[in-house]
Amino acid sequence: MVFGLVLLVPCAIGMQLFRINFVEGPELRELWNEQAIDYIPIPAQRGNIYDHNGSLLATNSVAYKVALDPKIKGLTRTQIRQMCDTLGKYTNLSARSYLQKVDSAPARSRYVVLNKNVDTETHQALRQLDIRGIILEEEYQRRYSFGALASHTLGFVNHAMNGMTGLEKLYNKKLSGEDGVQQVRRERNGKISAYLGAPRKKPQQGHSLQTTIDSHIQAILEEELKAGIDRTRSAHGSAIVMDPRTGAIKAMANYPTFNPNNPASLDKENRRNFAISDMIEPGSTFKLVTAIAAVEQGKVHFGENFETPEDGKLQIHGQWMRDHDPLGTLRFSEVIEKSSNIATAKIAMRLSRDTFYQYARNLGFGTPTNIDLPNEETGRLPKPYEWSQVTLPWMSIGYEVQVTPIQLAQAYAAFANGGKMMRPYLVEKILNSNDEVVWQHNDVAVRQIANQETIQKLYPVFRDVVSDSGTAEKAQVQGLPIAGKTGTAQKYIDGRYRNKYRSSFVGFFPAQDPKYVCLIILDDPDVYPPYGGQTAGPIFQQTAKRIAGLDNEIEKQIIEREQDTNTWAYAPDLQGLSKDEAQALLKAQQLPYNLEGSGDLIVKQSPQPGTQLSPEDEITLELSNTIAVADTTELPNGYSIIPDVGGMSMRKATLLINSQGFEAKMIGSGTIFTQFPRAGDMMKKGRTITVRGKAKALETLTKNGTTE
Repeated sequence: MVFGLVLLVPCAIGMQLFRINFVEGPELRELWNEQAIDYIPIPAQRGNIYDHNGSLLATNSVAYKVALDPKIKGLTRTQIRQMCDTLGKYTNLSARSYLQKVDSAPARSRYVVLNKNVDTETHQALRQLDIRGIILEEEYQRRYSFGALASHTLGFVNHAMNGMTGLEKLYNKKLSGEDGVQQVRRERNGKISAYLGAPRKKPQQGHSLQTTIDSHIQAILEEELKAGIDRTRSAHGSAIVMDPRTGAIKAMANYPTFNPNNPASLDKENRRNFAISDMIEPGSTFKLVTAIAAVEQGKVHFGENFETPEDGKLQIHGQWMRDHDPLGTLRFSEVIEKSSNIATAKIAMRLSRDTFYQYARNLGFGTPTNIDLPNEETGRLPKPYEWSQVTLPWMSIGYEVQVTPIQLAQAYAAFANGGKMMRPYLVEKILNSNDEVVWQHNDVAVRQIANQETIQKLYPVFRDVVSDSGTAEKAQVQGLPIAGKTGTAQKYIDGRYRNKYRSSFVGFFPAQDPKYVCLIILDDPDVYPPYGGQTAGPIFQQTAKRIAGLDNEIEKQIIEREQDTNTWAYAPDLQGLSKDEAQALLKAQQLPYNLEGSGDLIVKQSPQPGTQLSPEDEITLELSNTIAVADTTELPNGYSIIPDVGGMSMRKATLLINSQGFEAKMIGSGTIFTQFPRAGDMMKKGRTITVRGKAKALETLTKNGTTE
């Protein structure tokens, strides 16, 4: 019985084999095929990013991961040392450190990673060793051709090649493409192998972006911003260069910056794009809103005078407002030119709340610009029903409102563009893998911020800001007409305004036909005074000068303008001087002259004081023994008339100013060519008159054949 049962076992096995192979065989074989087949992705290449001129800003590079199977049969200690020596030769780690990684690996480990990123040269050297156990895996990495250049705009990707910030994030789907699929056979031990006729879906390579960024302008902006921040010891800064005609962003910079090839190398805060994500109180750059609204609504006249207090401060609804200096009586243009807070507030209070709010909205404040970058802030423009009694005057000078740098740049770009606001943008074209255009940007006009006539009237006012008598004197570029506005705002910290400032300057050039708008903002400059004209102005000046050097059209205009306006000298003011004094002054300045009439006093001259002269011009002086005395009977007690010192020497001007009871502040040297306040105005004695002088150039002297 036992023996019979034993004989049944092989019979049962045989029957089972017959059933598996012949009865259920086809179904089981089909099931096995399904279980053995697997699918692996074929990565799509991420698209490139180019600048406006086609320079490659971001692309992909091949990197290799190096690992070792130390338990593979036939691998010797000598071969391991040879491999480590090769790695040490081509990388920045020593051979000994690689050997320690192998020795410290777990005893049963069959996969020891030695380096996650080696170049092609190292890869080839390891392959030539022909050592079993070396595992080389190919990986693609994102490479940014110019390192930190435009890093906040471009952004960066993570280890999975997904965009994390900037254009890389916003256009991630376009750049990534679509991975393909390869069908493979997976063995019992997990090994994957291809087989003939296996289905395959090709990857769709990512699209490329052609941006509006000009890498040359971007490099200039970053260099000058860094130099300015170092010079002023500012905490950080932002800058934007924009084409006002189209809204194209030519450059956008922040400092401190980071290298997107290694984004973890710096603090996370440095990777934030301050130009679109910082909400700040803009200060006097916001006076553009007041100027446009008041002029268009007819609330101010260009010849109108505005009185400001002698001590430079005024109480408005219980709060004190101050000017940076006592400014006296100002014409409307001088209110902007000298950046008077008090006069600006007086003008703004002639407007209704709703009117002022609407003009601020028209200029783009309180709404996003919709630039093609992620994480843009909208700013904050309180609605009129949220205002207090002091909101209107303080908002008119850039407080109680928060804007982003890109909003400020967009507003001044609209002003420069005749009032037509354009949406700022960064991507000009999207290209497929064959470099064919699949999408192209069309310029988007947002709105007309004001009547073009209003804008044209205000151009000269904002050009005077960038003059010797304006707050942006240090933003001037010889031969290049510039218009703009300075801004200096105290920072609101822990519930009160502190002695920390945010300084700015925004300007556009050439002023008669603007091609570039440039905004510079510095956070907490550690210099005195911290005014925008003194800190941000010089950064703008150097940036504009270098950009003009890249633009052949602008450079040609500068050369032509310098030739046309090559002034030899300015006519001095000689009226009221004695004959001997006038002759001595003219001889010292080597100016030709003739005398008419008789007497010892100069009663009239031609041309008038301050007139530009050429070497051929001659000054005619009319002599007399008497001179009319100014009528001062109606002057209030303690007041005097400001004398005209144009064309005088510094010493002569100082004596005349002091004789009228005023103090003199001298800037420069040589002959006086401008003064503030203007001559002929009435002013209280004891106050200061600022005079600026320029020494005669060497070429001026050599024209007469003499040198000193």
